[in-house]
Amino acid sequence: MKIQKILNILTLLTGAIAVTATSLWIGKQAYFWLPPQAAAESQLIDDLISFLVTLGSFIFLGVTSTLMYSVVFHRAVKDDFSDGPAIEGNITLEVVWTAIPILLVFWIAGYSYQVYEKMGIQGPAELVHLHNPLGMESAYAAPNDALVEPVEKIDVLAKQWAWVFHYPETDVTSTELHLPSDRRVRLALHSEDVLHGFYIPAFRLKQDIIPNHNIDFEFTPIRPGQYRLTDSQYSGTYFATMQADVVVESPEDYHQWLSQAATQKPSAAKNQAASEYAQTSHQSVQTGWATVAPAAPPLVNSPG
Repeated sequence: MKIQKILNILTLLTGAIAVTATSLWIGKQAYFWLPPQAAAESQLIDDLISFLVTLGSFIFLGVTSTLMYSVVFHRAVKDDFSDGPAIEGNITLEVVWTAIPILLVFWIAGYSYQVYEKMGIQGPAELVHLHNPLGMESAYAAPNDALVEPVEKIDVLAKQWAWVFHYPETDVTSTELHLPSDRRVRLALHSEDVLHGFYIPAFRLKQDIIPNHNIDFEFTPIRPGQYRLTDSQYSGTYFATMQADVVVESPEDYHQWLSQAATQKPSAAKNQAASEYAQTSHQSVQTGWATVAPAAPPLVNSPG
């Protein structure tokens, strides 16, 4: 009997170690499921996702392996139709399997809120704390103070259906968002009409833009390249056209682009929503679907 008990304990320990090791491995793979980390804050989100995948894998594998072990080693013998032993409730077991999920939920909530604070993403809470906004904190752990202090200020205007970016220091307006690499950036987000969502998947950043409210939003691009900005909130008929290129480049190339764009005369930018709306209005067959007329194409120095 003692030998059997020891074997059961060893089996349990071996299974727990195998499930833990496999879960940790799956959690590490989660990093490869996501786009490249293009902003300092990306690491925070990726770590959180890896943690959630690891935890979910542990629970799934633990429950599945326990069921498989029971089916294989504790199944009734052939032609045994007798009732199993009468087992009454176990208060200790019920307390344990109730307490563990509660603790896990608090753990996930606490970790997620820490990430939320470090990201400094101001969702609906910004409306409550208009005079005391959440502090922005860069996740990019580096000794250079320039990485945690805003060095570039850019005004972002969202409207149906276009993104417009204004660089106040040089008075440059563009439909393409240019950002310097490894420099702290502060965006002043504003909506001209309805609710929009500023979302760059490669940056792991998403911020709702609420009409009649200016929202400051900070982050630190760290990976040069071209990325995509989309509207994460449905904003009407031509919502799918509300996209823009995001170009992260070295500070030297960024300032060179600003200087060159400042010499260009403002002209109307190409606007896909306006083009599609114009084509629809001239169609011989009208669907009768009501829609909002897109805003006039913005005047920009650099159309992108």
